[in-house]
Amino acid sequence: MPLARKLNLFDAVMIVMGGIIGSGIFMNPYVVAQRVHTPELILGVWFLGGAMAMAGAFVYAELAARSSEVGGQYAYLRDAWHPLVAFLYGWCLLLVIQTGGMAAVAVTFANYLIELTGLALPASVVAAITLAALAVVNIGGVRHGSTIQNVLMLLKILAIAVLVVAGFVVPGHPPSRPPEASSLLSIGSAMTPVLFAYGGWQTASFLSGEMRDPKRDLTRGVILGVAGVITLYVAVNWICVRALGPDGLAVTPTPASAVMQAAFGPVGGKLIAAGIAISTLGFLSQGMLTAPRIYYAMAKDGVFFRGIARLHPKTQAPAAAIALQALLAIGIAFSGRYDQILNYVVSIDFIFFGLTGAALFVFRRRSPQSQGFAVPGHPFTTVFFIAVCWITVLATIVKFPATSSVGLAILVAGVPVWILWNRKKA
Repeated sequence: MPLARKLNLFDAVMIVMGGIIGSGIFMNPYVVAQRVHTPELILGVWFLGGAMAMAGAFVYAELAARSSEVGGQYAYLRDAWHPLVAFLYGWCLLLVIQTGGMAAVAVTFANYLIELTGLALPASVVAAITLAALAVVNIGGVRHGSTIQNVLMLLKILAIAVLVVAGFVVPGHPPSRPPEASSLLSIGSAMTPVLFAYGGWQTASFLSGEMRDPKRDLTRGVILGVAGVITLYVAVNWICVRALGPDGLAVTPTPASAVMQAAFGPVGGKLIAAGIAISTLGFLSQGMLTAPRIYYAMAKDGVFFRGIARLHPKTQAPAAAIALQALLAIGIAFSGRYDQILNYVVSIDFIFFGLTGAALFVFRRRSPQSQGFAVPGHPFTTVFFIAVCWITVLATIVKFPATSSVGLAILVAGVPVWILWNRKKA
């Protein structure tokens, strides 16, 4: 029994945007303003991050046009390089990248929900209930899961729109001191939180096996979704700079809350807290919808537990894979170790981004003819994307050698596991 192909272009756009926009955009502008000190540079690094994201979107769009296999990025890595490379991606996604991130975001959502409602429950319990509920929704079928994701994404857009309106209500705030010159090093350090904020567009590819027309809709959805996120991100940062000024933004850890409270008083603070809660919930919903398809594809390839490839008999959803994702994220949420796990992510995630970008050269060598979409400016835009990915990996290893080494150790530990699975399969 195959996966159910029920997703269309609108679903793809919402999934792409939902995979990128979490809670970071409501806070990260202040980190960037600490590292570069003029409105032009603050907005400039967000535009540059958007250009990198769009270069990645072009790469993934062409890969989607060339392959519509289940698992998206997992399949690109497997078919371009080696099944071991794809397995290591799924291994790291399950143990570190996706599961730790979902646990951290679930606890963030729980904290905002408790603040808004006064629930007398520990944040870990609320996080666990939330993850379990999202798992149940997604086991109900890809159409149910996508509908919930679409609604939450539209609410995110509404929350950002309200923030932008609030920024116009607050009087403009000019710089209070002459700007200092910013070095390339400071611009590079400002790019780190920007690139993290733009990450996540690739997760839509995991659902290629459930798109009605993946070669058309996933290709367009990735590009339109990333373009929409760039528009929203630049708008938020422009409003924050306008309302708080570069200096004020640099000392305001919660700039979105500051803008909303300046515009609407305490009600504004409540509104933005609700907006952040919705944004984090939407991010969780998107993760529960997309990532389990990788574990399902691994099981279908015989390099993971066979039961994880089991589909729900009525909904055709990968129920076992969804349940596995939820249980592991709940376990990490209760352990309180999610912050440490997240520190391992960067040195791993961008390795696979770079390898996926390089995979396009492999596919083009095998089949030079366009498959319906070709990356504009290839090979230059593709090389730009790959270079940014691997420079980020190197910079992270140099800056955070201890946590990066743990992440790389987890990556390497997957090699003997893959060998054991292949022996078992043989």
